[in-house]
Amino acid sequence: MDNMNLSRHISGQFNQELEHVRNMVLTMGGLVEKQLDDAIRAVHDRDGNLAEKVVEGDRQVNAMEVAIDEECTRIIAKRQPAASDLRLVIAIIKTIADLERIGDTAERIAKIALGSYESSHMTLLVSLESMAHHVLKMVRDTLDAFARMDVDAALTLHAEDARVDREYESLFRELMTYMMEDPRSIPKVIEVMWAARALERIGDRCQNICEYIIYFVKGKDVRHIARADFEMDIKGQ
Repeated sequence: MDNMNLSRHISGQFNQELEHVRNMVLTMGGLVEKQLDDAIRAVHDRDGNLAEKVVEGDRQVNAMEVAIDEECTRIIAKRQPAASDLRLVIAIIKTIADLERIGDTAERIAKIALGSYESSHMTLLVSLESMAHHVLKMVRDTLDAFARMDVDAALTLHAEDARVDREYESLFRELMTYMMEDPRSIPKVIEVMWAARALERIGDRCQNICEYIIYFVKGKDVRHIARADFEMDIKGQ
């Protein structure tokens, strides 16, 4: 755990326990990333079998959240961590909650591939895929920042959510126009709209995880604080 500078203030078995639970988070993150990637591919390829696999895989994501949560509870009860040790455990508990919700979104995207879409609806799915790939990269980069507890990367990714929001707004307008031009498409457009909203929320989840990284490394809770109000302060610490 040298890259996290934890070895100075924890030792022996406790160090191993924290390393183990951190690795569990990264394993869960890798699974969630794969779930989202598979869901996007299932939509692109109209692959119902892959979509079903993603839906089934959500159970494993849920189980991992429970296992990690229980491990963190055990550590708190047994070790009574303080200072940065406690901040790490808290950051992990919050992170896995957001990862589980990203897994739920992957399941929702996969269910799009299980629906029946006419060729005229393909433009809707293409627009959704573009946003999905952007969000997938944000998830991947956020997990990398978490693995390294990289505050600079977390700050950069925190700002990236604004781009995701703009993509969602643009897609929302496109979908509204599509519905007005072809009222028969409304049921399918609404499905895509809900999926787009779920993707937009992934950007928020990644932003949350970035805030947990900052909280652990800097000991500063930046939730609900405007970025302009905390960025210079964080960089100056």
